Amino acid sequence: MAAIAMLNLDDYVVDVLMRDLVGHDRRPASFLVYVWLTAEQARRQGAVQVSYQELAESVGLSKSSAQAAVSWLVRRKLLAASKENATAIPCYTVRSPWRDAAHKASELHAWAAPMAPTGA
Repeated sequence: MAAIAMLNLDDYVVDVLMRDLVGHDRRPASFLVYVWLTAEQARRQGAVQVSYQELAESVGLSKSSAQAAVSWLVRRKLLAASKENATAIPCYTVRSPWRDAAHKASELHAWAAPMAPTGA
């Protein structure tokens, strides 16, 4: 029997992003697609190339709902999508902008710390 891997989500995803996408934006399908793609990206250890039909079936949505969810996530910069050509299957990379912002803030703080007055 194969072991089932546990998905590790940032606290931000459950504490903030879920309320934002489901409550404020009224787009629960977008949250489901985000979570599924996050898990799939972790399993594959890289970008996820999946058709809208396969995505829809995996999440339990209609194809049009999956397309709308992807479009919303790209608009919100929570997902990057690319295609080799117009008819190719899209390749998705899940983004975590809150991590990037925290990382930039810590770098800025580390850079600015030596510049602080010493009280002399």
